[in-house]
Amino acid sequence: MSVTTSQLERSRAFYRDVLGFREVSRPNFNFAGAWLYNYGLMIHIIAREAVGQSSDDSISTRDHHLALHADDLDAAERALQQHGISYRKNEVPERNIRQLFFRDPDGYHIEVGTYPASPPPFVS
Repeated sequence: MSVTTSQLERSRAFYRDVLGFREVSRPNFNFAGAWLYNYGLMIHIIAREAVGQSSDDSISTRDHHLALHADDLDAAERALQQHGISYRKNEVPERNIRQLFFRDPDGYHIEVGTYPASPPPFVS
């Protein structure tokens, strides 16, 4: 996954300090950025002067978003609170799923939730 940012240091700190990613070696490209890894996922942060996210501050559960699993959603919620990040809670009772939706420093939506170890197969 890649995200573009006009705030490289804020984005790097957000993915590292709030979401628990660790920075990994990145090729010496001719543009600024960072590579971070955790949860079997690589995030490429690409620095740009301006990014095209909406200035609307609302938090949507239906907008494009990265969805991550958390074993301890209460700890994830505490991390958001400690970093002063606004979030929205959601529940899907019939699946026993709890979710937190929030935005990174450039406005990209992120979801952290509790999901079954093996999600049920799709049935048409």
